[in-house]
Amino acid sequence: MGYLRKASKTLKQSNYVSLLFNFNLTHQRFSLNRALFCTQSRQNNTKEKPVIDLSQYPPELVRNFSIIAHVDHGKSTLADRLLELTGTIKKGLGQPQYLDKLQVERERGITVKAQTATMFYKNIINGDDGKESPNYLLNLIDTPGHVDFSYEVSRSLAACQGVLLVVDAAQGVQAQTVANFYLAFESNLSIIPVINKIDQPTADPDRVKAQLKSMFDLDPSDALLTSAKTGKGLEQVLPAVIERIPPPHGRSESSLRMLLLDSYYDEYKGVICHVAVVDGALRKGDKISSAATGRSYEALDIGIMHPELTSTGVLLTGQVGYVISGMRSTKEARVGDTIYHTRSEGPVEPLPGFKPAKHMVFSGLYPADGSDFEALNHAIERLTCNDASVSVAKETSTALGLGFRCGFLGLLHMDVFHQRLEQEYGAHIISTVPTVPYIYEYSDGSKLEVQNPASLPSNPKQRVVACWEPTVIATIVIPSEYVGPVITLVSERRGQQLEHSFIDSQRAFMKYRIPLREIVVDFYNELKSITSGYASFDYEDSDYQPSDLVKLDILLNGQPVDAMATIVHNSKAYRVGRELVEKLKKVIDRQMFEISIQAAIGSKIVARETITAMRKNVLAKCYGGDITRKRKLLEKQKEGKKRMKRVGSVDIPQEAFHELLKVS
Repeated sequence: MGYLRKASKTLKQSNYVSLLFNFNLTHQRFSLNRALFCTQSRQNNTKEKPVIDLSQYPPELVRNFSIIAHVDHGKSTLADRLLELTGTIKKGLGQPQYLDKLQVERERGITVKAQTATMFYKNIINGDDGKESPNYLLNLIDTPGHVDFSYEVSRSLAACQGVLLVVDAAQGVQAQTVANFYLAFESNLSIIPVINKIDQPTADPDRVKAQLKSMFDLDPSDALLTSAKTGKGLEQVLPAVIERIPPPHGRSESSLRMLLLDSYYDEYKGVICHVAVVDGALRKGDKISSAATGRSYEALDIGIMHPELTSTGVLLTGQVGYVISGMRSTKEARVGDTIYHTRSEGPVEPLPGFKPAKHMVFSGLYPADGSDFEALNHAIERLTCNDASVSVAKETSTALGLGFRCGFLGLLHMDVFHQRLEQEYGAHIISTVPTVPYIYEYSDGSKLEVQNPASLPSNPKQRVVACWEPTVIATIVIPSEYVGPVITLVSERRGQQLEHSFIDSQRAFMKYRIPLREIVVDFYNELKSITSGYASFDYEDSDYQPSDLVKLDILLNGQPVDAMATIVHNSKAYRVGRELVEKLKKVIDRQMFEISIQAAIGSKIVARETITAMRKNVLAKCYGGDITRKRKLLEKQKEGKKRMKRVGSVDIPQEAFHELLKVS
């Protein structure tokens, strides 16, 4: 037995020694492999990545162009195919609509932010004479198509010398096609018409060519026939860009002048500015100054979008790229600003820049929970760093508490801003009815711009003698059979006809002056409804026109709700007031006390609805007896309801504000 125990112990020790030896051997091998891997990684990291040499691309080899079109005519798809054609992104590996980076853009299928991509292309067609064809640097800017983001389009065109005007081969010229064409035409840009989606069964390129000739006087033989989806005809697009669009007109030997096109905030790099070099050159480490703010910075990083941020260390005349200079806020990077060398010789003449963004729609934003005000404040600050076209001012509402009054370029712009707040920052908000800015003149000669109807003063000593409302020039393109219903709709919205013509035998072109308030909520939906979805609509802001306006207040139990106040035309005040109180009656919950909902113009009540109180049957225990006992119980209940009405508060649900949006 002792021998067996000893043998067993010896066997266990030998197994342990064997296991320990194998473990040490494995550990040594792992350590050796790890050391080799780290050495190779260090060697790989020390190898310099190939840097793009922009000095090979003088201004005559640079082409800057944008893609402009109506919504859903194939701009982003065409941009994808051009990026694949030049090898900027790998075919099939990039996601559809590669330049649409935001989640809201992918969900809605629209472009919200203009995006830039630099491509390198060898024009084989010009190399047939035996000489080697040079490489060209092409800066492509994909622009939004919706009217609310025309400000993005105008900024993009300032960095271009030409555009691709894309038109759907089936739908033909639409309203925003007209608007974008004139933006490019007024900027003296070369225009290359591209008829896209020729693979569709309903495509009619000849009809579209005739429309381009009649509407814009473009030569039909200059139009390129393509299908961005299948790739048909794309091989002729970039050669046409090189041949028909002129190179930048800047001077390489002059002092640096750059136009600031856009900016956004990055958590790690700070403010990233998109710039177009008009004159001179910028190199990493240069000291630069802003003509608008006078502040000086150092160019910490310079490069191009290829298609992501790619550092080059230099930007030369005519090239479009980005600059990181240590700016802490996008407020320092004013769009349209001129940037120049700090020690430039002599004064620098600022570039023309852009018109400032004109806010057309104003709305109040409040946290759904009053305690979330700081979180909403932080979310709005972060989001406005990437969208400088939104104006924000703090305000207080007696009904909703602390909040913000925000100005937007249009209703879609407002809707996209709300969606980004909820998706990207998890904010839960209550938005008030969108309003437009009005101008009031008082008897003492003073004038006041009113963005929030609740802030309209009601001082009896000051009498309103005149008021003006903003108008727009609306462009409508519709099939000919819908002309009658559209004229009726626009007349109901107080529209004034300016132009009426026919593009061809099937489509009509109409131009109206319409008050902005009449189209800001549901006009587009009604237009689409009565034309079976075939109408296209675009507008540009115009001047203010005198109008007969009144302030319509909503009262709950005699107390005005400032967040629901609105300004309407006097001829529509009674109808709008009646619709408002009927809508509110359906969405406000019953309380233990009676709720009166009133619409008032000054001290005059124009509409009223009553939500009856929830009552307990106090007579249930009375099976008989004297009638005075029942009356006593009912009077007691009545007095209790009166006291409750004095101290009770009415909770206004978010659905109430959504319903108000549906009332014009």
